Amino acid sequence: MKTLDLTNKRFGLLVAIKSTRSEKGQRIWTCQCDCGNTKDVVAYSLARGASKSCGCISRQRMIDRNFKHGKSKTRIHRIWSAMKQRCHDKNKSNYQYYGGRGIKICKEWMVFQNFHNWAIANGYNDNLSIDRIDSNGNYEPDNCRWATKKQQANNIRTNHFIEYNNKKQTIAAWSKETGIAKSVIRYRLLQGYDLDKVFIKKV
Repeated sequence: MKTLDLTNKRFGLLVAIKSTRSEKGQRIWTCQCDCGNTKDVVAYSLARGASKSCGCISRQRMIDRNFKHGKSKTRIHRIWSAMKQRCHDKNKSNYQYYGGRGIKICKEWMVFQNFHNWAIANGYNDNLSIDRIDSNGNYEPDNCRWATKKQQANNIRTNHFIEYNNKKQTIAAWSKETGIAKSVIRYRLLQGYDLDKVFIKKV
């Protein structure tokens, strides 16, 4: 029987590198895991989807379960969960503005503990929100900060786009749609108004 060639094929987080030996009639493949580790895996286990990582997935799930105990209701955890949803959940209405246009979360922050540690070490408090410095860049330490509403508004002004009611468009487009002057929209953003109030016309 011809040996199945799995070279460079992906199985979950594992990529088969080379067939190293045979044990009890089963071919053993050395695989590279996305986490950086290598693992020898039986070919049949790869083919039927039983092995998808070097073991790091189950280890990380255990770490997350232990760490999130008592943390899952915190504001930082809600921010982390929302960040993952808008980048990974295609069923979310705002996915098209994040994951849908290629915005990703760095591998390190896929682990809540790492994100939590970064947040605490980089000035998090309950009055600030996570802000991407480059709105076209990813969620990662070098491109994120904890910002006030005014700082975020300035960033929005610089990038010329505002997302509201599942729609993302320029200040000029919002001005045309709402009938509110561009200068008024910018002023309200700089003053830290909630978006619901930014787009309310004075009677």
